[in-house]
Amino acid sequence: MGKSKTYTYDYDDYDKGKNAETMVEDILSDPDFPGLEELVIGCWGCPAQEDCQALLDGFVEHADRFCHITKLFVGDMDFEDCEVSWIMQGDYSRLWQAMPQLKSLTIKGSMDLNLGEISHENLESLTIICGGLGADAIAQIQRARLPRLRKLLLYIGVEEYGFDGNGDTIRELLAGSDFPNLDYLGIVDSEIQDELTEVVLSSKYIHQIATLDLSCGTLTDKGGQLLLDKVPGLPNLVKLDVHYHYLSDDMMAALKNLPLEVDVSEQEQADEWNGKLWYNAMLTE
Repeated sequence: MGKSKTYTYDYDDYDKGKNAETMVEDILSDPDFPGLEELVIGCWGCPAQEDCQALLDGFVEHADRFCHITKLFVGDMDFEDCEVSWIMQGDYSRLWQAMPQLKSLTIKGSMDLNLGEISHENLESLTIICGGLGADAIAQIQRARLPRLRKLLLYIGVEEYGFDGNGDTIRELLAGSDFPNLDYLGIVDSEIQDELTEVVLSSKYIHQIATLDLSCGTLTDKGGQLLLDKVPGLPNLVKLDVHYHYLSDDMMAALKNLPLEVDVSEQEQADEWNGKLWYNAMLTE
């Protein structure tokens, strides 16, 4: 397995003038860099106020220096560095052509995110982690040309933090996209997880994938029953991941009895306020 290294700044670094632009310089001057396969970008200084565009531009402008990087993660930071909903991302339009060797791309944060016209011959994994994924970004993924994509993992999130679509938005994504080698489908972290479960189970990919990931959202017994009804007729599925959920004990037990690997860990309890039950997705702010 190739070497991985994380590059990150803390507040003291930022106070001394470090930012996304200097991070490119620091990466290229690092003696470890030529031996890396995976490049992980953490906090680039003050990501709630400054985007990562200088980093993305640096990857493009020095594409020949980054040609050995096959895995890229931009925004690997926790809430102590920056809340996920505050992370200012950037424009990835030029990255697809500049890094043709890339096999895995993970992006954390969706503010000001622009994926552009996605066309890449070798990308096998695309993950976007955020508190709310905008409909524009979802449409860009729908139109993407990614013939070797095997894993698609999207944190849908909530309206308050950027998700401005609905169930039809995801239905159109799955109907309109063309990922012939997709093996792992994750539509996760949604406040309408039951509805999206129905959407995913009726999609063309459901008879193709080996792993179905519906985790981190507000899945209740309504969605659980949909899974119980559908999954036994899907011999292609080998894993169902619904960790972080609002399923009852009985539904958890029933899902665990399905003839495949099932993750029903992290059972949550709804909050009651003013006589109403409230369900929260795992990652929002």
